Amino acid sequence: MAQLHVEAEQTAQAAPAIVWALVSDAMAYPGWGPWSEAGYRRPGDASPRGPGAVYWLRSSRRYGLRRPVSVEKILDAEEGRRLAYTVIAGIPVRNYRAEVTLAPAAGGTRIRWAASWDRTLAGRLVQRSLRGLYPQVVADLARAAEKQAALVQG
Repeated sequence: MAQLHVEAEQTAQAAPAIVWALVSDAMAYPGWGPWSEAGYRRPGDASPRGPGAVYWLRSSRRYGLRRPVSVEKILDAEEGRRLAYTVIAGIPVRNYRAEVTLAPAAGGTRIRWAASWDRTLAGRLVQRSLRGLYPQVVADLARAAEKQAALVQG
């Protein structure tokens, strides 16, 4: 089946370790992104936030009468470099796989957040929403990392 895709990229003026600390811990997401609450349902297989970990994120935005909750599972993690996850509940998509990659860049970190999922009617509606959301999420992450870097440099 054909896949739908969204992605966003931006460079943060912060070290990869600072960006990684924000993106690798779902509990930090409400502090920098469009989520009002977050939590872990189960720890990862070898580390609490590593592969196998299941977490949830409640949107701070209303869709209709509710704030959707996405449940995600970490598939793979390379500390400071890459986080791959899948959505297992909460949004109407099939075979959703996303990856956040971090790469050193002049004076900071290049952030790339990309996702693909099956082309279905509901998936197309989700794509319309995520096309606007992904650039905002990456910009929010970069801004939060830069603030954190400024505090560290102090």
